[in-house]
Amino acid sequence: MARDLPKYTVPSLTPEDGAKVAAILQERLHALNDLALTLKHIHWNVVGPHFIAVHEMIDPQVDAVRLMVDATAERIATLGSVPVGTPGALVAARTWDDYSIGRASTAEHLGALNEVYVGVITDHRAAAAQTEELDTVTNDLLVGHLGELELFHWFVRAHLESSGGALSTAAESTEKGAAQAAEAAASHTSS
Repeated sequence: MARDLPKYTVPSLTPEDGAKVAAILQERLHALNDLALTLKHIHWNVVGPHFIAVHEMIDPQVDAVRLMVDATAERIATLGSVPVGTPGALVAARTWDDYSIGRASTAEHLGALNEVYVGVITDHRAAAAQTEELDTVTNDLLVGHLGELELFHWFVRAHLESSGGALSTAAESTEKGAAQAAEAAASHTSS
């Protein structure tokens, strides 16, 4: 473990704490890189009614998440550790499955994306809680990301919500299940 310790870190943190915070951030870096790629994949593969609205909604999310990626990597480096942003490292370290929807309707992609955001936000909140007492600067970074991620999640959910406030994907917990539920609800309302 000693070789994993940075030679330096930010003032007031021990190298052990700096390494611990950097490890938490590395997990978030992988998740944010994956999210940026997933969003771009959706941008390229969404079809059907509301195509342009969803297509154009996604690009600013990609840009914002890429900025989160950069800020996260730079914080890891500031802590004296090495940010790892290679595809192989992401795939080897991730604990979630690859995005499972290819070319599909806006409803299907938004249903699946809702589940993606649930996972990213849940894990980001856990990381923020882990850093709350350990490093306020990192905690502030993560909390700032959460504000943006939750806003983007709301944008997605607004497409899945009925006028009565019910989410078409509420009973689902998988991307494919949420995609199917969202498509069924969209087909039902358009017929």
